[in-house]
Amino acid sequence: MSASTKLFFWSLTAGLAGFLFGFDTVVISGADKALQELWPRGEVFHGWVIMSSALWGTVIGAMFGGFPTDKYGRKPTLIIIGLLYFVSAVGSGLATDPWMFAIFRFIGGLGVGASTVAAPTFISEIAPAKDRGKLVALYQFNIVFGILIAFVSNYLFKDFGAEPWRWMVGIEAVPALLYFIMVFFIPESPRWLVTVKGNLSAAIPTLQVMDPQTPTDAQIRQIQADHIKIQQTESIWDKKYRFPLILAFFISFFNQFSGINAFLYYAPRIFEIAGLESSSALLSSIGVGITNLIFTYVGLMLIDKLGRRQLMYIGSVGYIISLSLVSMAFFTGIKGVAVPIFLFMFIASHAVGQGAIIWVFISEIFPNHLRGQGTAFGTSIHWIFAAIIPAMVPWLFKVIGPGAVFAIFAVMMVGQLIFTWKVMPETKGVSLEDLEKKLSVH
Repeated sequence: MSASTKLFFWSLTAGLAGFLFGFDTVVISGADKALQELWPRGEVFHGWVIMSSALWGTVIGAMFGGFPTDKYGRKPTLIIIGLLYFVSAVGSGLATDPWMFAIFRFIGGLGVGASTVAAPTFISEIAPAKDRGKLVALYQFNIVFGILIAFVSNYLFKDFGAEPWRWMVGIEAVPALLYFIMVFFIPESPRWLVTVKGNLSAAIPTLQVMDPQTPTDAQIRQIQADHIKIQQTESIWDKKYRFPLILAFFISFFNQFSGINAFLYYAPRIFEIAGLESSSALLSSIGVGITNLIFTYVGLMLIDKLGRRQLMYIGSVGYIISLSLVSMAFFTGIKGVAVPIFLFMFIASHAVGQGAIIWVFISEIFPNHLRGQGTAFGTSIHWIFAAIIPAMVPWLFKVIGPGAVFAIFAVMMVGQLIFTWKVMPETKGVSLEDLEKKLSVH
C-alpha cells in the first residue's frame, strides 16, 4: 500500500466517525412526528427533550472531548466514540418511554461531540500541509454522506413493521460496529506521540508515511522545537491565544445561525409546511442529502486550491440569497416546488462554504499541545447553538412562523460575510507549526 493510500485510508477511517455523526443527527427527522404522536407531551417537551437530547449530549461530548483526546490519545478516543454510537443506536431502538429514549440519544450525542474534536484533530496531525484541507474535509464528506444515508434509510423504513421509527434509529448499530472494528487499524497521531508521550520510536513509521522525502529525525526536530518553547502550564485561555479563540467562536456561531441543523432536524416537517405531502417530503429530504453530498465534494476539491476564505465568501453570498428566498416564499404563501428548490440552494451554499471548512479550520488554528483543548472549545460553541436553535424550532414556527425564522438566519449570514472579509485569515497550505506562529501573540 502506497503512502498516499495509507494516509487516505487512515483519514477515511477516522472520518467514518463523521458518517455516524451525520446519520445520528438526521435520522431523528424521520421519527419526529411518530415520536410526538407516541409521547404527546407538548411542543416544548418534544423539542427540548425528545428531539434535542442527542444535541445536549453532543454539547457535553464536545466540551470534554478534548481531555481524553489530549491525555489518552486520538486513537483510544476514536475507539470509545464507536462504542458510544453502538450503545446509543441499540438503546434508542428498544426504548419504551421518552426519558429512556432521550438517555440513549444523549449517549450517542456524547459520541458525536467527541468525534468533532478527536477526528479532525487526528486527521490534521497526520496530513501533509498541502493536502490537509482535503483530508480533514473527508470528515465533513462523511457527515453529509451519513446525512444522505439517514434520509434514504428513513424513507425505506417508513412503512417497516409496527413501529418504523425503531428501525430508523436502531439501524445505526450496523455502521457503528463496522467503524468500531476499523478504527483499531489506524496509527496514533505522531505529533501526540512526540509532544505528549515522548515516544519518538512509535511516531517514526507514521512520519515516514506522512512525508517520505523528509528524514524522520528532521520532522521530529521541527515538532520538538515548537514544543520546547511551550510552557506546560499554558491553556487556550492565555492572552496569546485570544485570536484563535475568537476565530473558533465566530465560525462556530455563524455555522449554526445559518439554520443548518434546524433545517436538517425538521426537513420533512418544513417540506410539509411548504405544501408537500408526507411521502413527497421524505423524498425531498433525500434530494437535500444528495445536494449536500455533491456540493460537499465540490468544496472538498476546492478547499486546498481556492482556500478557506474564498469558499466562505461563496457560501455566505449563497446563504443570503437562498435564505431570503425561502423566507419570502413562506411570507407570501408560495407552495409547491419553489421552496424545495430554494432550500436545495441553501444546502449547496452550506456544503461548499461552512460545511467544507468548519472542522478543517478549527483543527488548524490552535498549536499542537493545545489542539484538543482548542478544538473542544470551537466544537462546544458549535454544539451549544446546535442544541438550542433546533430545540426552539417547533415553538418558533408556531409563534412567529417559518418566514420570520428564515429571515433571521438570512440577516445573520450578512454578519458571517463581514466576519470573513474583516477577520478571517487564510490557512491554506501553511504548516501547523507556522500557523501557530502566525496566529499567536508572542
